[in-house]
This record gives sequence, structure tokens and C-alpha cells, in this order.
Amino acid sequence: MPLRITLRQFEYFVAVGECGSVALAAERVNVSSPSISTAIAQLEAEFGLQLFVRRHAQGLSLTQGGARFLEHARGVLAQARGLGGLANEITGAVRGPLNVGCLLTFAQIVLPQLRRSFVERWPEVAFHQFERDQQELFDGLRAARLDIALSYDLNIPPDLSFVPLIDLPPFALLDPAHPLAGRPMLRPAELAPHPMVLLDLPMSAEYFLSFFAAEGLAPQIAERTRDIAVMRSLVANGFGYSLANIRPISDLAPDGRRLVLVPLAGPVRALRLGLLTTEAAAATRTVAAFIDHARAEITAASAPGLQMRPDPARPDAVRPDASRRD
Repeated sequence: MPLRITLRQFEYFVAVGECGSVALAAERVNVSSPSISTAIAQLEAEFGLQLFVRRHAQGLSLTQGGARFLEHARGVLAQARGLGGLANEITGAVRGPLNVGCLLTFAQIVLPQLRRSFVERWPEVAFHQFERDQQELFDGLRAARLDIALSYDLNIPPDLSFVPLIDLPPFALLDPAHPLAGRPMLRPAELAPHPMVLLDLPMSAEYFLSFFAAEGLAPQIAERTRDIAVMRSLVANGFGYSLANIRPISDLAPDGRRLVLVPLAGPVRALRLGLLTTEAAAATRTVAAFIDHARAEITAASAPGLQMRPDPARPDAVRPDASRRD
């Protein structure tokens, strides 16, 4: 008797298995919770197998058989995606779905413009973007939920490939009235006694804190946030300095207040922005086209949404009395 199942049902099942919740899975795949529940029930009925143990307070847990079924379902989905890549190779076309992840730190700045130029060139590509932290990008690529991701060279595991694009040196962000705002360059030791607003994302936070640890220092962390826009506004309103590598074209915080950007010196290293992918994904025509496009668009001279070279009319550091807060 033929199986009455669909790849969509497998996709929903995998989402629930990884999220442990119908609601979270529905959010991930952008469908309603009843659609997810129906798909799971249909799979269980078709195979005569209980896939989950339902716990009201703790969501869903995979049964022993469900865990084994999950591994094979992932493989089926990966093979299905491979057929699309094979078809593109045979026809020479750049088309079909492309799931692109991007590090939360710069997704809002870099990805939309890069996406626009790519889909205008390759209109048959169904482009889907996902904003994640570094560990979530690793997990998404390994599970084939993502085809490729824009990220930094932070703790790249050996099973993933990194294609470097540009180097981004770190700098300090300060409000114009900060006592260090007039310096042409700053060392971590000069910043350490002052309140800090830490961009508290996995791996990114460790990177910034390593500047101080290298000199045997500990920063005075006054605020923590996972949102770069919130960090910029806190700094612009005088709640402390922060550190970053991404410099948007505008030096204004989201609330319109000025920011002063001062390069860092001392035991600090630039982050390398690039593309993360698996060896298998990189071999597909659509992913290869995106890699070529990103290499052309993101260079040391210019990059979408980024100020790669200081504007001579707007120096990095201004004197504290040059632009006071109202």
C-alpha cells in the first residue's frame, strides 16, 4: 500500500522534534499550531508509531522510536533538497529555495540590501532569511535548515567551511560627553574603569571581554543587552561605553542621538566577516551563486549598510564639547 505522507509533514515533525513544542515549531515554519498537530497525527497514524510523549507543562518529548524517526526524517529532507540542487546543476539554473542565516549583530544592516541585489539578479530563487546567534547558525547549518550564513570567524567548528570576506577592526562607542570621547585611539585599560554596556551575545561577548582579560583587567559591566540597537541607544544616552566591529553608515543611535566611534589599540584582533556553510551545500549552484554575489558586494572598499572607511568630514572621535547632549 503506498504511503500517504508529504515532505511538508516531515518538515513539521522535524521542527517539533527540535523545538520540543508545537507553538515554537509553528513559529519556526510560519504555519498555525493546528496544522503542525494535524501533520504529527497523520504521521503517527500512517506509520503506527507514537512519536511524542505529550506533557502539558513541559511540551512534547520524543519517544525512543520518535528519536530514531527524527534522524531519518532529517535525511529524507536533506535528500529532497539535494534533488533541487541536482536539477539546477543539470539545467544550469540558479533557482529554488535558499535559506540564509545571519548573525544578529549585523543582520538588520547588511542582509536586506544584499538580499535585494541577489534576488534582482536571480529572480527564480526563493530567498528566506533567518537572524540567529552564532551557535544557532552552527546548529541550523548542520541540520540543513540553513544553506549558508553570514557570520564572524568566531569558534568555527571543523565540520563547517568559512569563506572570508572582510576584516572589521573593533572600536569603542561613546556618547559625545564621555570623558574619553576626544581620544584618537583607546586601549582596553583606559576603558576598564568606566561603565560598560556589553553586547551580550554568545561568543561575541567572550570576544569583547577577552580584550580586558589579555591585560589582566575586568570591565565594569553596568548594562547587558542582546540587541545592538538597544546597546547603541544606551551608549548615546550616557549609560556607558560599548565595543563593536560593525559600523553602520550613520553614527546616530536609533533614537537620533550622536555616537562617537574611537578605534581600539592594544591586545585586540579584528573580526573577519564571512560566509559559513557545509561542504555539500557549497557545491550546489544556488549557494555557489550567493557566495560569488557576496564576494562581489562585500569588499574592503564598500559593503551594504556599512561605513568601511571613515568619512574625512566626520572624524571618528570628536571633542567632548563639540556635540553635547541636550
